[in-house]
Amino acid sequence: MNDTLSVDFQFSIKPQGRGARKKMVEKKGPSVETKPLERIPRIARYMALAIHFEGLIKKGVVTDFADLARLGHVTRARVTQIMNLRLLAPEIQEDILLQVGKNVMRDQIGLKELQEISMYPSWSKQRSAWFGLKRTNK
Repeated sequence: MNDTLSVDFQFSIKPQGRGARKKMVEKKGPSVETKPLERIPRIARYMALAIHFEGLIKKGVVTDFADLARLGHVTRARVTQIMNLRLLAPEIQEDILLQVGKNVMRDQIGLKELQEISMYPSWSKQRSAWFGLKRTNK
């Protein structure tokens, strides 16, 4: 069930003159019909980003969270918040990533709530807090 969708789009930005706004111009070319992209919840994007960041650290591309923060132009605290999502029970991480198409979590559950859940040392406590949070946000 790993459906991958890729979209190729070419554009150029041409200045309109002094003091004028830049305008994006679509290049004309063969049109490929694709299904409309659905909006991915912010928390799912953060979860995917945390997994990607962890991979970069394991591969040695970056050495620590400070490097990630510099490269991403964010604070080290924000990188830590994102990386704390990897402390969640695997079932919760999977649920966050798989809820994308089900329209259940349209930014109703935020990073702050998941930060609180990730601080529980027991995965069973995390799971019960997660299911309680999902019930209240329906």
